[in-house]
Amino acid sequence: MKYIGLDLGSRTCGVSISDELGILARALTTIRFKDDEYNYCAKEIIKICNDENVKKIVLGLPKHMNGDMGERAKISLDFKDKLEKMADVEVILYDERLTTIAVDRIMIEGNLRRGDRHKKKDEMAAVVILQDFLNSKSF
Repeated sequence: MKYIGLDLGSRTCGVSISDELGILARALTTIRFKDDEYNYCAKEIIKICNDENVKKIVLGLPKHMNGDMGERAKISLDFKDKLEKMADVEVILYDERLTTIAVDRIMIEGNLRRGDRHKKKDEMAAVVILQDFLNSKSF
């Protein structure tokens, strides 16, 4: 079963996708949209799900380090509801704490230039979110 992974921001959404077996995640794209225009973003994600025949989405849930949920987490919860109302998909929320730090470290160690890191940051964060989720599943 294929999964889509999402790293939702206020103007971008990194998208990753798994292989058919749901074992490995890879970068797919970054959706860019106007500030807080989540309806457009949701429609683009639903198109990807339809094109790729995906029924399960793993959405990063940005909690504070102490576990509290702030404004960004509330936006993710609302986005989950929006996606599930728009299409026949299941959205799984996955804790994304420390994802950005991991992505920055991976890209620096991979010798990516600063400009390239900025362009790929969102979809790489989506890869980390999805791969962490896939690794946590029991087979």
